[in-house]
Amino acid sequence: MCAAALDKYCGSIFWNASYLETEDPDLPVCVEQTVLVWIPLGFLWLCAPRHLMTLFQKTQVNRKRLSKLYICKQLVVALLFLTAIAGLGVTLGEDFGPNRDSASTVKNAGVFYANPVLFAVSWILVLLCQAGVRRRKETVDSATLFCFWFLLLLCDIFPFQTLLREALREGKVNDVPRFCLFYISFGLELIAFILSAVADIPPELKDRVKKNPETVAPFWSRITFHWLTGMTVRGYKRPLVQEDMLELNKEDSTPYIHGHFQHFMKSELSKARIRFQHKLKKKGVKGKAHDETMQNGLSNGLGKGVSHDVLIMEEKGKKDDEKKKKKDKKKEEENYPNSWLITTIYKTFKGLLFESAFFKLIQDLLTFVSPQLLKLMISFTENKSDYAWRGYLYAVLLLAAALLQTVVLQQYFQRCFVLGMKVRTALMAAVYKKALVVSNDTRKESTVGETVNLMSADAQRFNDVTNFIHLVWSCPLQIIIAIVFLWLELGPSVLAGLGVMVLMVPINGFLATKARNIQIVNMKYKDQRLKIMNEILNGIKILKLYAWEPSFQTQVEDIRGKELKVMRNFAYLSSVSTFIFSCAPALVSLVTFGVYVGVSSDNVLTAEKAFTSISLFNILRFPLAMLPMLIAAMVQTGVSRKRIEKFLSGEDLQTDAVRHDPSFSSAVTISDGSFAWEKEAEPLLKNVSLDIKPGRLVAVVGAVGSGKSSLMSALLGEMHNTKGFVNILGSLAFVPQQAWIQNATLKDNILFGSPDEGKKFQKVIDACALTPDLELLPGGIQTEIGEKGINLSGGQKQRVSLARAAYSDADIYLLDDPLSAVDSHVGKHLFEKVIGPNGILSDKTRILVTHGVSFLPYVDEIVVLVDGKISEIGSYDNLRASRGAFSEFLDTYAKEQSNQNQSKSDHDKETTELELIDDGEDIQPDHPLEDTVSATLKRENSIRRSQRKSSVRLRVNSSIKKPRDVDEIKKGQKLIEKEAMETGQVKFSVYLQYMRALGWGFTSMAFLVYFLQNAAFVGQNLWLSDWTSDAKRYANTTYPIWKRDQRVWVFGVLGVAQGIFVFLGTLILANASVAASRVLHSGLLRNMLRVPMVFFDTTPIGRVVNRFAKDIFTIDETIPQTVRSWIMCLLGVLGTLVGISLATPIFVAVLVPLAVIYYFVQRFYIATSRQLRRLDSVSRSPIYSHFGETVSGLSVIRAYGHQERFLKHNEVTIDENLKSVYPWIVSNRWLAIRLETIGNMVVFFSALFAVISRDTLESGLVGMSISYALNITQTLNWLVRMNSELENNIVAVERVSEYSEIENEAKWITDSRPPDTWPEEGRLQFEDYKVRYRPGLDLVLHGITCDINSTEKIGIVGRTGAGKSSLTNCLFRIIEAAEGRILIDGIDIAEIGLHDLRNNLTIIPQDPVLFSGTLRMNLDPFERVSDEEIWKVLELSHLKDYVAGLQEGLQHEVAEGGENLSVGQRQLLCLARALLRKSRILILDEATAAVDLETDDLIQKTIRKQFSHCTVLTIAHRLHSIMDSSRVMVLDAGKIVEFDSPRNLLEKQGHFYAMAKDAGITEELSTAC
Repeated sequence: MCAAALDKYCGSIFWNASYLETEDPDLPVCVEQTVLVWIPLGFLWLCAPRHLMTLFQKTQVNRKRLSKLYICKQLVVALLFLTAIAGLGVTLGEDFGPNRDSASTVKNAGVFYANPVLFAVSWILVLLCQAGVRRRKETVDSATLFCFWFLLLLCDIFPFQTLLREALREGKVNDVPRFCLFYISFGLELIAFILSAVADIPPELKDRVKKNPETVAPFWSRITFHWLTGMTVRGYKRPLVQEDMLELNKEDSTPYIHGHFQHFMKSELSKARIRFQHKLKKKGVKGKAHDETMQNGLSNGLGKGVSHDVLIMEEKGKKDDEKKKKKDKKKEEENYPNSWLITTIYKTFKGLLFESAFFKLIQDLLTFVSPQLLKLMISFTENKSDYAWRGYLYAVLLLAAALLQTVVLQQYFQRCFVLGMKVRTALMAAVYKKALVVSNDTRKESTVGETVNLMSADAQRFNDVTNFIHLVWSCPLQIIIAIVFLWLELGPSVLAGLGVMVLMVPINGFLATKARNIQIVNMKYKDQRLKIMNEILNGIKILKLYAWEPSFQTQVEDIRGKELKVMRNFAYLSSVSTFIFSCAPALVSLVTFGVYVGVSSDNVLTAEKAFTSISLFNILRFPLAMLPMLIAAMVQTGVSRKRIEKFLSGEDLQTDAVRHDPSFSSAVTISDGSFAWEKEAEPLLKNVSLDIKPGRLVAVVGAVGSGKSSLMSALLGEMHNTKGFVNILGSLAFVPQQAWIQNATLKDNILFGSPDEGKKFQKVIDACALTPDLELLPGGIQTEIGEKGINLSGGQKQRVSLARAAYSDADIYLLDDPLSAVDSHVGKHLFEKVIGPNGILSDKTRILVTHGVSFLPYVDEIVVLVDGKISEIGSYDNLRASRGAFSEFLDTYAKEQSNQNQSKSDHDKETTELELIDDGEDIQPDHPLEDTVSATLKRENSIRRSQRKSSVRLRVNSSIKKPRDVDEIKKGQKLIEKEAMETGQVKFSVYLQYMRALGWGFTSMAFLVYFLQNAAFVGQNLWLSDWTSDAKRYANTTYPIWKRDQRVWVFGVLGVAQGIFVFLGTLILANASVAASRVLHSGLLRNMLRVPMVFFDTTPIGRVVNRFAKDIFTIDETIPQTVRSWIMCLLGVLGTLVGISLATPIFVAVLVPLAVIYYFVQRFYIATSRQLRRLDSVSRSPIYSHFGETVSGLSVIRAYGHQERFLKHNEVTIDENLKSVYPWIVSNRWLAIRLETIGNMVVFFSALFAVISRDTLESGLVGMSISYALNITQTLNWLVRMNSELENNIVAVERVSEYSEIENEAKWITDSRPPDTWPEEGRLQFEDYKVRYRPGLDLVLHGITCDINSTEKIGIVGRTGAGKSSLTNCLFRIIEAAEGRILIDGIDIAEIGLHDLRNNLTIIPQDPVLFSGTLRMNLDPFERVSDEEIWKVLELSHLKDYVAGLQEGLQHEVAEGGENLSVGQRQLLCLARALLRKSRILILDEATAAVDLETDDLIQKTIRKQFSHCTVLTIAHRLHSIMDSSRVMVLDAGKIVEFDSPRNLLEKQGHFYAMAKDAGITEELSTAC
C-alpha cells in the first residue's frame, strides 16, 4: 500500500530486491529521492527549535561584529537556497514553461516539486540556526549542524554515484539541468561541511585559545580530543611544567564543585540528622547509659592532679576492658547521622552520571555488532558464489561499527573519569572546610594523620570507584546479551561453558579473600617498618651520637624479611589466580565445543559458529572479571564513606561560645563561666568571673596544670561553655605557647594576610628583636621557613609568632607564655618593647600568661589561678601583701628567675641561624606541632593512638612557593632544596638496574616461558580453524568419532599448556621481584643510615620516608604486576599480528605504516602522560601539607578569624592539582581514540584482504584473523598503557637508587682503631679548629684553640648563634673540620672510625628522644649489659621505683617518641643511658632546659656524684647551673672571647658579667658575699 503511494510520488519503483541481486548493485532512484533526503532533513527539523529559541531571547552577545567565517557560512547556504529555487524552477519550466512539449500530458512526479520546496525551507532554517548559534554566549560552533551536514553528505553519496554511473554507462547526460544542480549543491554542501568544522571564535574569546583550547574547540575536535594535541606535542618536545597547564573550565574548578556539593550536602545532612535524632529517641534509655560511660571516660582524671604515671596505668587497664567492649562496639558503631553522602554525591553530579550511562548503554549494544558482522563475514567467505560487494560492505560496516564504538566509549570514559575527579575534589574541599569549624570532641577522635587520610586515601577511593560505577548495571546487561547470542549459536551447550565461568567466580572469590588476608598482614608489617623508619629518621641525630645505627638497621631488616616472606606468598597466590584466569577462556571454549559436538553427531563445528562464539566469550570475560573486583572496591569505599560521613557530620565548634556585645564597657568579660574540653566532661575552669577594662595589661599566673592555657582557649571560644558567658569587644590576636609557623617566607608569616606597610613592618621587626636574626638568616626577610618552622630556633619561632600578633593590630592580645622560650635578656627586651607599659602594644588590652616573676611588678593586674578557679585578683603589691596563693607562687619561682617550667616549651634557643636546622631538626621529633587545644587534649589522653601512622605522607616532596623575585635568591636562602623531579625519558640504565636486581637468569627464563605460552595460543587457534574446516571435509559422510575426540583433546591440551606456561612465568617473575625488592630496599636502608647529618638538615623527613613508603611500595607491588602485564601484552600483540599475517600475507604491507603511526602516537603520549603524572604528585603534596599545617594551627587561624582566607588558599591549591589531573584524563582518551582507530584499521584491513583473497582462503582462517583483529584494539591500548605505567613506575627504582648512592659520612670503623681503654684520662685539645655546616656557607667556628684537662668541669655559654651546639657537633664529628683538629688523649679524632669515637663519648642531649620499643631497648639496644646493671643505673637516675611499679618492668613498651612518659622521666632515662655508657667524657647539651626544678635538681646531683671522675662539658642556658664549674668558656660569633673560672670572669666585668647581670646573678652573689 505504502510502496504504491511512494511509487506514484516518485514516478518510479520504490523498492525491488532485484536491484541488489547483481554484481553491480544500486539503490532505486526513488529511495534516493525520499528516504535519503528525509533522514538528514528530519534530523535538522528536530534539532532546529533549540537554535531558533536563542533568536527570541535577549542576549548580551555583541551582534554588531560579523566574522568572515560566519559570512561565508551564510553565503554558502544562501547559494544552496538558490539551487533549491532553481530546481523548482526547472520542474515548473518543464511542466508549464513555453518550451514544454504540448503533446505530452505527463507531468513531473510530486517528488520534483516537494524536494526543492523542502530544501528551500530547510536552507532558510539553516540560515536562522546559524544566526542563533552566533547569538549564543561563548559558543564557537554547533554540534547538531555539523552532524546534519555530515548526514547530508553521507546520504548524497548514493545519488552522486548513481548519476555518475548512469552517465558513464549511457555515454551522455539525460537530464542536464538537474545533473548540474545536484553536483553544484553537492560541492556547496561539502564546503558548508568543512566550514561547520571550523570554530568561529569571537574576539572576546581569542585569548582562551592558548589558556583553555577546549572551550573554543569545534565539535569534531571535542569528540576526538584533538584540542589536546598542542599540549602533547609540547610535552614531547620538552618536559611540561606547571606553567604549561591549561586553565580549568569553570565547572571543573574547586569553588564551583564545592559550592554545588555544599548546597546539596546541607539539605541531605540535615535530613540525616533528623533521622538520627528519631533513632536516638527510640534508643533513649540506652543512650543515657552510653552518655555516662562517655562522661567517665572523657574526664580521664585531668585536673584532678593525678600523676602522669598513674594515668598510664589506668590506660593499660582500660585497654583490656576495651577488648571486651569491642563486641558491643558494633552495635554502637553508627552513632552519627549516616547514609547521606551517596545521595549528596548523586544529586550534585546526576547530570554527568546520566550522560555517561547513556553512552555506556550505546557502547554495550555496539559491542555485540562485531560478532554478528564476523558471522556474516565468515558465511560470505564460505559461500564462494556470493557477490563480492557484500564482503566489501561487511568490511566497511565492521570499520564503521568499530569507529562509532570507539568514539562512544571514549566519551563515556571521559565523563566517568571527570566525574571521579569531581567527586574527589568535592570531598577534599568539604573535609577541609569541616576541619576549620570542627569541635574538639570530633577532633579528638582522629589524629592529624587520620584526618589527612580522609583527604588523601578516602577521597581517592571514591574517585576510583566512580570511574567504573556504571559497570554495576552494565556487566549484568552484557552477560545477558552475550548468553542470548551464544544460545542462538550453540543452543543449550552454552550452559556448560557458562557453568565453567560461574564456577570460576567462587574460586576467584576464595582466592581474593585469601589474598586480602595476606595483604592485611603485609600492611601490618609495612606499618611497623614505616613506624620504625619514621622514628629512625626523626631521631637520626641521637642514633648517630650514640652510634646505635646497626641495632636499628637489624630491627628494620627483620621486619622487612617478614614482609618479603608475606609478599612471596601473595605472589604465589596471585600466580594461581592468573593460571585460572588464563586457563578460563580456553577451558570455557573447550567445554562448550566439546559438549556441543558430543551431544549429537549432527552438531558439526563450523567456522561461523566457532569464531562467533569465541568473540562472544571474549566479550563475556570482561564483565565476569570486573564484577567481583567492582564489588570489592565498593565494599572498601563503603568503609571510606562511613569515615567521611562520621567526620563531616561531627559537631561544629559552638559559634555562640563568645559574644560580641558592644553594650559592655569592658574589653573582656567572663561572667560566672565554667568551661570543659568536651561536652560531657567535667569543667576544667569552674565559676570563673573576670572583668578586664580596655588598655590594661593583665598577667595570669599559676602552677603547672592550673588552667592558664585553658583560660586562653575559653576566651578564644575553643572550649565548651557549660554555664555563664564570655563577651569580647573588638578583634583578637593570639600568641600560642608553642609557636605555629607556616611553610612560607618569614615575611608572609608575620604579615599573615594583612597588607604590607613598610614602616609599621620595620617597627614590629625591631620591637620583636628580629633584626639581628634577619642579618643571620641567608635570605633575610624573604627566607623561606621550612615545615613547622624547622629552620628557626624555638626562641625565633616565638618571636615571629609575637611579631605576627603585633602586626595584626588587633584590639585584644592573648599571649600564652610567649616569653618562656626566649633567653632572659631577649625576654626583657620583648617585654619592654612590645608587651609592657611602654611597648608598641601599650594602648591595647593584653592578657599575658607568664612564669617570669620579674615582669609581674610592671603589670596592671594579676590573676592567680589554682586548680581551674580564680583564687585572687589584684595588683602586684596588694597580692604580695595578702600572703595568699600568689606569694606561694612567688616563693616557688623566685629561686629560678627565668625558669621554663612548661614541660613542652621549645628548648633550642641555641641554634645559630647558620646552623640552619642542626638542632632544629631535633626540636620536635616527638610532637608534631600542635596548638593549645591539641596539647591539652594530649595531656589528657596520655597515650595517643598510633600517632602519625599516616601523617608520614604529609611531607611528600614539599614543593615550595617561589619568592617573588626568583633571580635574587641568595645562596642558602632556600633551606629545603626543591625535590629533584626527574624529567624526560627514563634512562635505559634504570631498566638495566632493575633487571640486574631481578637477576638475568630469571628475566630470560620468564621471557621464554611467556613466549611458549603465546605459541600455544596461536597454535590453539590454528587448530580450531583447521577443526572448523572438517565441516566441509565430512559434509556428506558421518563425522568419525576418533576425529572428534582428537580435535577436542588437542584443543584442550593446548589450552591447558597456555595456563601452565603463564603459571610458570608468573612464579619466576614473583621470585625475581621479591629478590629485587630485597636488594633495592637493603641498599637504600644501609645508605640512609650512613649519610652525613647535613643531608637530613636539608631534606624534609617526609621526602626520605616517601622513598621508604611509596617508592618501595611501587617496587614491591606495582612494578612486578606492570612488568608481567607488559610482557603478556607485547607478546599478545605480536602473536595477533603474526596470526593475521599467516592468514593473509598481504597484511604485512599495511602493518608497516600502522606501526609507524602507532610508534609516534605512543611516544607523544608517554612523554606527556609521564610528566603530567609527575606534576600531579608534586602538586598533590602541597594540598596535604597545607591541610596538616591548617589542622595544627587551627586555634591561631580561628583566633585571627582567617578561616575564609585559608579556605580560598585550599581551593587554589586543589585547582593547581586539578590542572594536571584533568589533562592527564584527557590525554588517556586522546591516546585511546588514536590507538583504537589503528586497531580498527587492523580489523578493516584484515577483513578487506580476506575478501580480496577469499578464493584461496579457508573460512576458518578468515574467522581466526578477524576475531584476532577484534581483540587487538584493547591489547594495543593496554600495551601503551603498560609501557607508560612501567615508565612512570620505574622512576621509583631511579629515586631509590638516587638515595642509595648519596655520599656517606666517614667510615664507622677504620683500620686505625684506638686502644680498648681509650680515652683513659678524658683530655681534650682543640687546635685552631674551624668548621662550616655545608660547603659554600660561612664558618661557624673561627679557629678555636683550647686545652681541657682530665676531670675538668667546663661550662660553655654564649648568645644564640655563638656556636655552642656546633662545638658538641664537632666533638662527635657530626660536622667535619674545615681546618685544625681535635685531640682526645692525644689521638686525633679525625683518624679513627666514627663508631669508635661516638661509642666512647656520652651526651645527654637537649631533647630526650626515645624510640618505640621496650624500656630496656631504649637503654641498651645491643643488649650488651645485664639486667642488674640496668636496674642499678635506674636507681641512680631515680627511676627504679617507677619502673618497678610497671607491670612489665624493663619490658614496658615505650610509645612512639616516648609519648607515654612525662618529659622529666624521659630526661632521666637519657641520664640512665649516659650512666650505662661509662665513658670518660660527658657532654650535657642544655639537658635541663625542659624539666621542672625537682628533676633538674636530681639530675645535677647525680651528675656531680656519678661523673666526678669524668671530663664534663655543659652547654648552659641558665647560668645558675654552671656557676660551680672549674672554668667557663664564653663564645661569641664562633670565637672564644673569655675562658676562666666563673669568679675571675665576674670580676673582669666582661661578656660573662653582662650575661650574669641580665640573669640577676651578680646581685645574688654580692649578697652572698
